[in-house]
Amino acid sequence: MKQLDRKLFAGIGYVYVVLLAILCVIPFVLVVSSSLTEETKITLDGYQFLPTAFSTEAYSILFKYPDEMIHAYTVTIGVTLAGTLLGLFLTSMTAYALSRKDFKWRNQFSFFFFFTTLFSGGLVPWYLLIVNYLHLKDTPLALVIPMVLNVFYIIVMKSFMGSIPEAIVESAKIDGAGDFLIYARLILPLSKPALATIGLFLALAYWNDWYNALLFVSDDKLMPLQYYLYKMLGNMDGMRKAMMGAGAVVTTSIPTESLKMAMTVVATGPILLAYPFVQRYFVQGLTIGAVKG
Repeated sequence: MKQLDRKLFAGIGYVYVVLLAILCVIPFVLVVSSSLTEETKITLDGYQFLPTAFSTEAYSILFKYPDEMIHAYTVTIGVTLAGTLLGLFLTSMTAYALSRKDFKWRNQFSFFFFFTTLFSGGLVPWYLLIVNYLHLKDTPLALVIPMVLNVFYIIVMKSFMGSIPEAIVESAKIDGAGDFLIYARLILPLSKPALATIGLFLALAYWNDWYNALLFVSDDKLMPLQYYLYKMLGNMDGMRKAMMGAGAVVTTSIPTESLKMAMTVVATGPILLAYPFVQRYFVQGLTIGAVKG
């Protein structure tokens, strides 16, 4: 009877996961199909799951200047890698210090970090800090520093490190290990599940960021992918509005809707392709420390 219940529960679970996966895939299929559909067909019939009027005009416009697109990709990849690695390093070190029970001021510092989640200085002081005091405007660090630390991630990492047995740290101290050696050789390997999760969130945040580029970057050489697509879409909308006086037939020659879908494919494609390779390490981090037997 128990075996039958387990099979029934597993069957229901599989059906639920398959349905959920289908619901997640359908929107992306719709986006890809719309990006390969003529603009007039989208205007008349709406979005279709299969492109009835196949067209690559949106991608031709998007890759009209391939050097600029490749450069924007390079900037985004570099910022994502640098920001994620630096963010994980600083977040894990901060969380380790706050999780140590022998740190006298850990409660006071924890409150200091938590207080920043309740009250913010505002956009103007933040802008003045980055531009006038740190002098990061039009530098690569302007795309990295503003998001390198997140208090919520510090709290999550602190809670996870606090669950690591204190006996591990004490035994390492008896063997003569210092704090940084304990952090690097013991705490970090045991914190792989939290590092994988927070690293994924940081990477997605850096990859999708365009707001910091809007505020702190005016040099085209430092333009990330998302801001590059944002400016291109804004230029297309401006062209469409400027041509509205010429008649509706002229406005349809600008594939604004299919271009938006093509931009979505270009922006999310690399993440979707890279995720299966990242997932292997993500799952490995989740299973480390599991009881064998």
